[in-house]
Amino acid sequence: FPSLSGNDNSEALPESVPSAPGTLPHFMEEPDDAYIIKSNPIVLRCKAMPAMQIFFKCNGEWVHQNEHVSEESMDETTGLKIREVFINVTRQQVEDFHGPEDYWCQCVAWSHLGTSKSRKASVRIAYLRKNFEQDPQGKEVPIEGMIVLHCRPPEGVPAAEVEWLKNEEPIDSNLDENIDTRADHNLIIRQARLSDSGNYTCMAANIVAKRRSMSATVVVYVNGGWSSWTEWSNCNARCGRGWQKRSRTCTNPAPLNGGAFCEGMSVQKITCTSLCPVDGSWEVWSEWSVCSPECEHLRVRECIAPPPRNGGKYCEGLSQESENCTEGLCVQDKKPLHEIKPQNIEAASDIALYSGLGAAVIAVAVLVVGVTLYRRSQSEYGVDVIDSSALTGGFQTFNFKTVRQGNSLLLNSSMQPDLTVSRTYSGPICLQDPMDKELMTESSLFNPLSDIKVKVQSSFMVSLGVTERAEYHGKAHSGTFPHGNNRAFGTIQARNKALYIQNLSSLSTRSELKTTAIFGHLGGRLVVPNTGVSLLIPHGAIPEESSWEIYLAITHKESSLQPEGTDVLLGPEVTCGPSDLSVSTPFALTIPHCAEVNLEHWNIHLKKRTQQGKWEEVMSVEEETTSCYCLLDPYACHILLNSFGTYALIGEPISDCAVRQLKVAVFGCLSCNSLDYNLRVYCMDNTPCAFQEVVSDERLQGGQLLEEPKLLNFKGNTFSLQISVLDIPPFLWRIKPFTACQEVPFSRVWCSSPTPLHCAFSLERYTPATTQLSCKVCVRQVKGHEQILQIQTSILENERESIAFFAHDDSNFPAQMGPQAFKIPYSIRQRICATFDTPNAKGKDWQMLAQKNSINRNLSYFATQSSPSAVILDLWEARHQHDGDLDSLACALEEIGRTHSKISDITDTEIEEPDFTYSRQNGL
Repeated sequence: FPSLSGNDNSEALPESVPSAPGTLPHFMEEPDDAYIIKSNPIVLRCKAMPAMQIFFKCNGEWVHQNEHVSEESMDETTGLKIREVFINVTRQQVEDFHGPEDYWCQCVAWSHLGTSKSRKASVRIAYLRKNFEQDPQGKEVPIEGMIVLHCRPPEGVPAAEVEWLKNEEPIDSNLDENIDTRADHNLIIRQARLSDSGNYTCMAANIVAKRRSMSATVVVYVNGGWSSWTEWSNCNARCGRGWQKRSRTCTNPAPLNGGAFCEGMSVQKITCTSLCPVDGSWEVWSEWSVCSPECEHLRVRECIAPPPRNGGKYCEGLSQESENCTEGLCVQDKKPLHEIKPQNIEAASDIALYSGLGAAVIAVAVLVVGVTLYRRSQSEYGVDVIDSSALTGGFQTFNFKTVRQGNSLLLNSSMQPDLTVSRTYSGPICLQDPMDKELMTESSLFNPLSDIKVKVQSSFMVSLGVTERAEYHGKAHSGTFPHGNNRAFGTIQARNKALYIQNLSSLSTRSELKTTAIFGHLGGRLVVPNTGVSLLIPHGAIPEESSWEIYLAITHKESSLQPEGTDVLLGPEVTCGPSDLSVSTPFALTIPHCAEVNLEHWNIHLKKRTQQGKWEEVMSVEEETTSCYCLLDPYACHILLNSFGTYALIGEPISDCAVRQLKVAVFGCLSCNSLDYNLRVYCMDNTPCAFQEVVSDERLQGGQLLEEPKLLNFKGNTFSLQISVLDIPPFLWRIKPFTACQEVPFSRVWCSSPTPLHCAFSLERYTPATTQLSCKVCVRQVKGHEQILQIQTSILENERESIAFFAHDDSNFPAQMGPQAFKIPYSIRQRICATFDTPNAKGKDWQMLAQKNSINRNLSYFATQSSPSAVILDLWEARHQHDGDLDSLACALEEIGRTHSKISDITDTEIEEPDFTYSRQNGL
């Protein structure tokens, strides 16, 4: 290493160096701070004049001269020597250095007068971590509210610069004074506008990489506001007591983006009284006036009895009359108008006059006597008898009891029955056919058929070549088959063939959703009736010569699982136990759910409650694991487990298109006030247990199902739900209190609640004679799906039509033990397992069996089982517990390459087993 003293250097200076005024080295370029990116070394440079030598010193130690690259030049103006030096610094050097400060280097330059030192340049390894220290969170803010989105970028060297994106477009705060992005990487919008709704992303970048935060959705909503009231309308009654109304609309502004609907009434009504118009009427004529010189007399009358008032009509006719008062015998201007007749003629005229007067008096007397006799004769028969032959042509008289009087569709509109008196009215009714009259009176027609003969043919037997048929006879219960009701129930799965119709009133009250049974080595099935929850214990899961008491229970109203954020509970919380037992073969637990199965929109998890009461995740439905297995069907999830406990399904929506399926049902009942009728509209999870819970509650309140429930696809798009009653007959019913629409916020519908969501409407009939109700119930999500339920029912209990619904026949067999619990006979099952568990060169093994049964994922789970085929068949049993479609299994085996005749040979030997016969009779 060369000597660094000034004297030695001055002696070693070449003779060519010009004699210039002495000066210390002046740095023309000093080393800059630098960052090492990945594994690329960096170059530090230093340039000084005049300089005879330049060396770098890093972290207090001299860098070896062999690591320097030096270049010399001459300044043309002064003739002084310029020296430039380079060194490389590698990533390894920086990583190996451990000191109180960063790795640093500086250069030292020598001249003949002394040395000069440059600034210290630090060298750091550049990086940018992946995870943001704080991601922006979505918000819902009212219009003109302040929006603050926080962003703390990942740790990095050098520190990351932050940029905000809105809907993937950069935000320039210089172009919008309402937006500020300078405050500690945060995004501040001072006054929210509708245009500020969108997806916001925080971008962090330095010289190493760029990082992108989670997107935050900002929704700027507008709460609805009432417009001004309209003017009061004219009184609707032209005469007497009526009403006036005024209205306003929720359009000032209209609610947007899930904003609250206006509170209060949109219509106001007040009573009013209109003065009745009174038509004028003439008073009686006055007496005739004295005969005037013109041989006329007058009489007058006035329109004052009463006079016209309040726009009434004036009297029609003349107000005065005049006529000749001498019957033509009149002397005008002292001159005779007729010649004077002789005396005999005048006498004859007088006789004729008196004769006419006498005849008139006699005629009047006869008329009076006739009228009097007629009235006496009529009084003997009473005053109520009328000749109705002209009215009853084409009608037949018919007796109606009081309870039927109110049917305005049957009674003559002119009759006004007295509902307070228990008596029978006889009135005309229009009957097109005399048999219709019998329909009205013969109650036996509404009774169900007394005997039903059902023929059942085993499709599995047909597929196996067996042609025997079994006939079953049974007496139907009253109310099982409602008449005149052929409407289909839209929410039932098409694959569930074994369904039966059960009257709503025949369900038993369920105080506790729990089923218990004792199982042995043969296994069995445990079902909570009419809830879709079941437990399948396979053959051999319980040790031989052992018996366990196993229970299955549902906790629905007061679930201890509280989902976080937008996560939702998709089905009931199910407990199977005892929890301290373990099985040698996985058992199958079936839990219904209400999600529309689409893995692009949902991330569904299975969770289990620990003994400490906390919930932990077992697995995601799409996860590959060997601890358990989840198979998601459209309406239920089938889970293979080895340990008992409490389980639940949680759904995490991935996008706004995630759909939660709701079942919409309408119930009705009369209130304490006989004129009021209550409609209750329920929106519940599309699971059997949720519907059964509503049915039980309604039965306690005396509610009647008015229409078959319908399916509503409710999207996770933050838009609210609107429930309205439409087409109410205006002259028969009215809705109280004058509002026919109710709106439910999105969060109330989307998040699980202990009590099912329902809206109540109160209808009032104007008269007790109204016994029929016809209207529509519309349930719709704003910018989403809509369902309309047509209500047409009688509010009288004895005239109601029973709306049927579908239920599984598991209510008759909540627990099945041994072979009768399974659809596949045990001997056939053994042969299938023996065949498919053995590896096959052509690939016809248990993996092909799984594929043909639509099991295509997480096959590693079955590979860990002692008999993969047995577990696959257990999963098949769980999926097909209600249809028992053995044909599909036979077809799957045939497609794999097993000959149909071979299967037929196997099954023909087993078809006589009594256990199999029992399971076919009771399982299908």
